[in-house]
Amino acid sequence: MIREIHSKDKKQWENLYKGYAIFYKVEMNNQILKTVWDWLNDKNHELKGIGYEIDGKIVGLAHYRKLLSPLKGKYIGYLDDIFVDPEYRGQKIGKKLLDKIKGISKANGWNLVRWQTDEDNFTAKKLYDKIATKTKKNVYELK
Repeated sequence: MIREIHSKDKKQWENLYKGYAIFYKVEMNNQILKTVWDWLNDKNHELKGIGYEIDGKIVGLAHYRKLLSPLKGKYIGYLDDIFVDPEYRGQKIGKKLLDKIKGISKANGWNLVRWQTDEDNFTAKKLYDKIATKTKKNVYELK
């Protein structure tokens, strides 16, 4: 079952989000966890989260928000994070989360969801290539 992430999910969410950070080799700490958790639990914050629940346990998560697209003259959806507990992979949970995000996008009038992944994230890209269109865009970071 897919549902919004609630305060009772904090420990399970933290474990998943730490796993996500480990996968992407990004340093995670308690301050980042607290900040993102606070964003998710602030009804007025732009970041929203959904979880995939099995037997009362959150085993997958997705964080999303609206994103301005000036060339389209409207908002679109942006998927910041998606992660499924390795023990639960192979059950199409990632696809179900993406389908839900697509529905949320349509319900909000965004009608497009954009995201990025690492070039060597082959497992996820197999799914993404089946359900979405890969763009020709390159991502840059100016620090």
